[in-house]
Amino acid sequence: MKSTPAYILRNCALWADEDIKVGQFSSVSIQLPKATTEKFRNGGMIKERQVVMGYEVGDMTFKLTAFDPATLKLLTGKAGTEHAFMVTGAHVDEDGTTHSAVYYVRGQLIAPDAGDWQPGQKAETDCTVAVNYAKLEIDGADIFEIDDFDYSVGGVSQTGDIANALLI
Repeated sequence: MKSTPAYILRNCALWADEDIKVGQFSSVSIQLPKATTEKFRNGGMIKERQVVMGYEVGDMTFKLTAFDPATLKLLTGKAGTEHAFMVTGAHVDEDGTTHSAVYYVRGQLIAPDAGDWQPGQKAETDCTVAVNYAKLEIDGADIFEIDDFDYSVGGVSQTGDIANALLI
């Protein structure tokens, strides 16, 4: 059976606090969860073993090609303030099938950088969001969802048994 390339990103869109940035951004990062590990060599063991201790999600970054006051106002710095961000992608297989990817994030804008301004040159604003919650769906199916207390893959909690053991 021949297989053709699939899930090729053809275009994407960005929302910052429900404000669509189509035509105003040039790139956006999609951060996937990563396992955090520690190495152990306990009594009776002859080698170290790398053990998963938890998970992390890196900061989301995006690059605006506009000096957008609505986005800059998201830099509140006030404790407990979060904003919603959403990235959508149209992924197309070479057989013509189109897939929708939706990446949801809640977090704080922590580091906008307006860079250098030069006459006649494109000015870009780099934005960094500290991610507190992230979820990825492809064609409406859950791929992953992570917050401070749970990590799910394909809709199945990877940490629920630990929460149950803690009676939380």
